Formats: sequence, C-alpha cells, structure tokens
Amino acid sequence: MALDSETLGSLRIDRSAPPSSGAGRKIVAWVLGLSLVLGAIIALWLWLGGKTLEVTTVVVEEESSGTSLGNSVLNASGYVVARRLSTVASKVTGRVLEIFVEEGMTVEKDQVVASLDPVNTQTMLTMAERELDASRRSLAEIEVRLAEARRNLERNEALIKQQLVSQTALDTSRAEVNATAARLEAARAQVKVAESGLAIRRNDFNDLQVRAPFKGVILSKDAQPGEMISPLSAGGGFTRTGIATIVDMDSREIEVDVNEAYINRVKPNQRVEATLDAYPDKSLPAHVVNIVPTADRTKATVRVRIGFDQLEPFILPDMGIKVRFLDDQPAPAAAAQQGPRMRIPAVAVTRTDGEAFVWVVRDNRVERRAVSVGAESEGQVEILAGVASGDELVSPVVPGLEDGGKIKLADNS
Repeated sequence: MALDSETLGSLRIDRSAPPSSGAGRKIVAWVLGLSLVLGAIIALWLWLGGKTLEVTTVVVEEESSGTSLGNSVLNASGYVVARRLSTVASKVTGRVLEIFVEEGMTVEKDQVVASLDPVNTQTMLTMAERELDASRRSLAEIEVRLAEARRNLERNEALIKQQLVSQTALDTSRAEVNATAARLEAARAQVKVAESGLAIRRNDFNDLQVRAPFKGVILSKDAQPGEMISPLSAGGGFTRTGIATIVDMDSREIEVDVNEAYINRVKPNQRVEATLDAYPDKSLPAHVVNIVPTADRTKATVRVRIGFDQLEPFILPDMGIKVRFLDDQPAPAAAAQQGPRMRIPAVAVTRTDGEAFVWVVRDNRVERRAVSVGAESEGQVEILAGVASGDELVSPVVPGLEDGGKIKLADNS
C-alpha cells in the first residue's frame, strides 16, 4: 500500500527540539557522585599514609642510673659469696647452757658465743687436779726415803772400814738407795702424766666455752639452750652439730660462670663493673681475681672469681649480681656522666653517614629520632641520649620505614 507524504512526515524526528530536562539531571548526578567517591578514596589513601608496614617493637628500659665505667666486652651474672664462712661447733659433746649471740651480731675473734653445761667436765677436772696432788705427795715421800737410804749407805760405808758391819749390810744399803732412786724417777714421771692429764681436762673445760674462730657476723643461730651439741653427727635429729654460722664480711667477692666459648675475653686483673640486682642504680667497680683452672663439662662454663675494689655494707652474701667485663680503654666522657643508661638491641639502630637513629612508635606511626650510641656488645648497644625509658622502638628495623609512616604490630602469637 502506498504511503502518503503526511504519514511519512509524522515519522521524521525533530532534532531541533531540546532534550528532556529529567534525563539531563540524572546524568549530572551520576557524574558528580562518581567524582565524590573517587575523591574520598584518594583522600582516605593519603590520610592513611600509603602502605602499612608490619613491624615488631621493643620497649626501652632503664638498665642503670649509675656511672658507666667503660666499654663492655662480655656480660655475665652470678652471686656474691663469702670466702670465709664457718659453722661454729663444740669440740666436746654436751648440753647447751647459754647462747650469747643473735642473728646479725658482729663478733670478734675468740669471743665466746655459747657455753655448755660444765657439771661432768668440772668433776673430771677436779679429779685430775687431785690425782696430780697425790702424785706430787708420793714423789715427796719417795724423796725423803731416798735421802734416808743414802744416809744409811754413807753410815755403812764408814762402818765397813772399821769392820763393824758386814759386806752384806753394805750391799743391802746400796741396793736400797738404787731402788729408791728408781722409784723416785717413776714418781716424777707419774707427776708429769698427772700434769698432762690435768692439762687435757682443763682444755676440755675451756672447750665448754664455744668461741668465734674469726671476726665476722652471725648469719644464723642453729641451737638453743637445753639442746645437746656434739662435734659428731650422733643421736639422730636430737643432737646438734653446730651452734651458729659466722661469715667474714671482709672476704666477700663475686663468683660467675662464664661460657667457655667466651672465656678468652676474660683475663686476671681485668676491670669489671658490677651491679647488684637489689640495687640496679649503683655501679660497683671490681676486678678479676683469677680464673678457676677447670671447666664444668655439664654446663660448659668456667668459674671466674671477681673481687670488689671497695666493699659496701649493702653487699650481702648470696645476692644476685650482674657483671660487665670491660676493655682496657677508659670510659668515654659522655658515658662517664651520671644519669640513666639504656641498652637496646643493635638491630633497632640504623646508621647512615655517621649518624645513628631509631624509629619511635607513637599511635601506630613511626618517628625517626637521632640518638647518641655508646659501647656495643653481645647484640646490645648502649644509648647515651635520644630516647627515654618507656619509649617503644621498632626492632629490628624493616625496609620502607618513613618518618610519620603508618605501621602495625606483628602478631607474635
């Protein structure tokens, strides 16, 4: 069927007419929304600081507020010991009558610390004195008889010349003199025996007074009045073998076990810096006394004796102590100043162009901070300035850290 011109004209599009206003607004809204989303994403990425690095940290702790005496070549720990430590006991068995000391008291050499019941020993001493007296009286009697026998012999010798007595009588007088003289020597020996017996009894009596073997301090009182005391372990748990334990405070020193792999770093008279666990703020100068010439095969260690340069009252036996074996170089001026001293892992310090710095963690961000470092030993480095106790540092340092950069802590579980 043929189409007329009017029908074809109705099908033609009129391009001169303006577009619909509703469709235009939708397109504009979509463009604006997309721009806002992209801007928010870019801003959020910039605010978060880019890539977040995962790190581990270490907290700075104050090791000592004393004076650093020098650079350390080896660190070790041990205990304070006393070279002279004795349990005071009696030489004889007896019952404790009285104890004159208490824990913490200072005693002098030969001071009486306890006394034992003297009843039996006093009786034996009296008997020995009487035996000596009897021996001396017997000796005096024999001396008198010998003098009389000698006078009889002289008389018979005079009478034999006048032929008034027989030769037999003269021989009898001589035999009497010789026999009496022999009894006199035996009596003298008996007197000496009695004197020795008396000396023994007197020593036993004096041993009832238990005395301190040297000047020191009483650490413990191990017996009480009324208990039995014996130099031998007799009578089970009812007989004591010691009165008190005394320590010579002038013999205090340090004993440490050093791993045999590092014993080559230790030598006699080497300077040592000691720090008591109870007083970490006090640095005590010391020196190596000697290296005990044997190794412990079970622990692979060698014992080292260390003497204090100056003994202090607060240094007590059996206290835990840490020591730093120092090199021969004098302590740096900065290290010798009084103030806090911190040691951190060496892997937490970055060195660039002669400058040392660390990364301090604050609010999940890192801050680059310059530090002044001191001696380094066994993977630890001393920080002289730049950080404070309680600061949290990145350790070990990881690549890609930037000042102000975002980080997160690694999960160590």
